[in-house]
Amino acid sequence: MREIWKISAVILVMSAALGLVACGSSGTGQEAPQEADVEAETEAVGGTLTLAAAASLEKVFTEELIPMFNEQYPDVVIEGSYDSSGKLQTQIEEGAPVDVFFSAATKQMTTLSEEGMIADDTMVELLENKIVMIVPAGNEERFSGFEEIVNADMIAIGDPESVPAGQYAKEALTNLGLWDQVEGRLSVGTNVTEVLNWVAASSAEVGIVYATDAASIADQVSVIAEAPEGSCQKVIYPAAMLSGSQNPEASQAFLDFLQTEEAAKVFEAAGFTMNH
Repeated sequence: MREIWKISAVILVMSAALGLVACGSSGTGQEAPQEADVEAETEAVGGTLTLAAAASLEKVFTEELIPMFNEQYPDVVIEGSYDSSGKLQTQIEEGAPVDVFFSAATKQMTTLSEEGMIADDTMVELLENKIVMIVPAGNEERFSGFEEIVNADMIAIGDPESVPAGQYAKEALTNLGLWDQVEGRLSVGTNVTEVLNWVAASSAEVGIVYATDAASIADQVSVIAEAPEGSCQKVIYPAAMLSGSQNPEASQAFLDFLQTEEAAKVFEAAGFTMNH
């Protein structure tokens, strides 16, 4: 009987020891996979991401945001195409292999969504901008507000048919009762950057662009005034993944990054307002 008792005691001690080891393994096993999962998720995101973004976003993306994103996701190569939102919309409709679209107006995004080309639940109205009237630096004395745009011989705006900044400009001038007076003196650009450059080079006396564009070359152009409140709709920039994205993992990671506080600071430094 004594021998049986000894054997039983040994079995009990070994069972308890094994139980402690098992518990310890379970505890560390819950933490390690979590850390590994995060690292694995980052490592799994790679390949090429094609970004189609409004021309007014080119500088902030190429100089700051894309390099910042690549610090977190070094295996993702972002190929950017920057132009008027209307042109980009047309390219997407014609089959351009775009993963993420970032428009300077809700109109183009809404149209693509109605056509089933935007991935469900990925669209976010991220930024707000302002419409401003600008002149070449040093020519501020001739103009003091939007109403005085009628005194200019050459006025540059984006094409209202395809450039959101041009659409906002036409809306503001129409609501202010100025469109009919200036229509014959317009120089129409294919995107807002072209308009900005015309004014900076004094090829146009006055231009209507986004506040962020004017701020990007503040040494070459001067802002005369913002479009009067209520003269045009709010300038909202939505971003979304395309339903036909060839790299949905990287696209979603990029959209998530654009909504971080880190990215918000960059957008705000460039003159945008976060729309939330």
